[in-house]
Amino acid sequence: MGEWSLAAGVRPAVSGPVVTIVMDGVGIGPLDEGNAVHLAQTPTLDGLWARYGCLKLAAHGTAVGLPGDSDLGNSEVGHNALGAGRVLEQGASLVNTAISTGSLYEGETWRWLLDGVRDSSGTLHLIGLLSDGNVHSHEAHLHALLRRAAQESVSRIRLHVLLDGRDVEERSALVYVDRLEAVLESLRSPERDYQIASGGGRMVITMDRYEAEWTMVERGWAHHVHGEGERYTSARQAVQSLYETSGKTDQYLPPFIIADADGPVGTIHDGDSVVFLNFRGDRSIEISQAFESEDFSAFDRGRRPRVRYAGMMQYDGDLGIPRRFLVDPPTIERTMGEYLAHHGVPQFACSETQKFGHVTYFWNGNRSGYFDESSESYLEVPSDVIPFEERPDMKASEIVDATIDALRGDSRCVARINLANGDMVGHTGVHAAAIKAVESVDANLGRLLAVVERVGGVALVTADHGNCEAMYERDKKTGLFARRDDGSLKPKTSHTTNPVPFSLFDPHGHVKGGLGSSVSAPSLANVAATMLELLGYAAPEDYEPSLLS
Repeated sequence: MGEWSLAAGVRPAVSGPVVTIVMDGVGIGPLDEGNAVHLAQTPTLDGLWARYGCLKLAAHGTAVGLPGDSDLGNSEVGHNALGAGRVLEQGASLVNTAISTGSLYEGETWRWLLDGVRDSSGTLHLIGLLSDGNVHSHEAHLHALLRRAAQESVSRIRLHVLLDGRDVEERSALVYVDRLEAVLESLRSPERDYQIASGGGRMVITMDRYEAEWTMVERGWAHHVHGEGERYTSARQAVQSLYETSGKTDQYLPPFIIADADGPVGTIHDGDSVVFLNFRGDRSIEISQAFESEDFSAFDRGRRPRVRYAGMMQYDGDLGIPRRFLVDPPTIERTMGEYLAHHGVPQFACSETQKFGHVTYFWNGNRSGYFDESSESYLEVPSDVIPFEERPDMKASEIVDATIDALRGDSRCVARINLANGDMVGHTGVHAAAIKAVESVDANLGRLLAVVERVGGVALVTADHGNCEAMYERDKKTGLFARRDDGSLKPKTSHTTNPVPFSLFDPHGHVKGGLGSSVSAPSLANVAATMLELLGYAAPEDYEPSLLS
């Protein structure tokens, strides 16, 4: 067989269309008052799951190539896994490769950051978790960026170090501070002024997540940007002194400023460039918003410097946070879509603007454009430009209308669509709107499945990650819903680590036995082989196995 030939599968191809429906942000969570999926009226999903069953697919952590199983799933890696049929490395390993190959330094963002400080005679600021825990960051990445910046004649660098003690030993900060200071000393010269400027424990400043405690970010902003805080002559002196006076471990050490006779050594000003070094997203989003957002109300930023800002990676692709980043997602070869294009199978992809790139670019392995425009059709429905909680239906009806037209026009069509409501409305934290969003998804899913039945097809109904099934934060100590100072429940706006549903709608009995795989830990990566089997093909050997019985 040729490179792009797929072997015949163990069962004949379904005679009608095969449709994959991604209910973005619809996970499986506890049946409580925070679960918008549970609270919504969902006759279509209820009937689907009662008749055909529902597998739970892992959609976060190592199951989708993220560094650890506490890492939240997201739409980018979710659609990568759905389209590629394999678990692909994300996060730390991508940064390692980008640094070792030099692709990070050849990228447009690195050049943009350095050109900015050269043009303005400004400072390059590097902010991030300082340790080798490799969960949020790794000190080796910082050291490498410092050495490269020195090679490229960056004259002034300031570091803002967040102390770990959580992914590494609880009082190990001085190990990492001393190693960093040794690197800085080796790079200093009359032309290069490189210093640590501020720092503090990761659970005290900067690295809040899920909007649980914006005051952490506010403290970080005050120290990193404005130089407001307790002053010390060096990071070592600060850590030693704070150990004695506070009795805290690294992650809870109070924040500090490094100052000399002229004052703080590293405040951030117009014309500077700023890099947030963490590769993991959850504790990197809020500080990125503080630097980038024009419409920001979490705290009073005071003087807001106009800087060039970038993350090590993009921390939330759904929201485009941050706009610039140093390490691109991987280019993934041999995706399911590319195989089908080589076989001339008609493919239709559709979503609204918010998720259109996910059913095209990310599904196809982070590649823009078509594999074969003669057999592929992509349709983008323009998203609303008003807040999603004000119109939780979003564009589900229009997406489904377009998909119905495609199915009626070609009985061989292989379609994939994304209904964005559960995720985009879930991100708003508006509980009532999230319930309406789920109900819209359910109603439009019902319309689509009715047509799939009429044209003799099958449908795979799943999601890319959880979100709207957990609309309230939980107190980490008690496990109960967290409350604001006024006693109201605290909204949750982030993704989750919950599994997602997976069902096979097969009203004509094409697949005897339906779903019932022996796969012990099914994930999003198993969906591609399942689709290929429905189309009469055997999946490539390195794909995760099908979930059909």
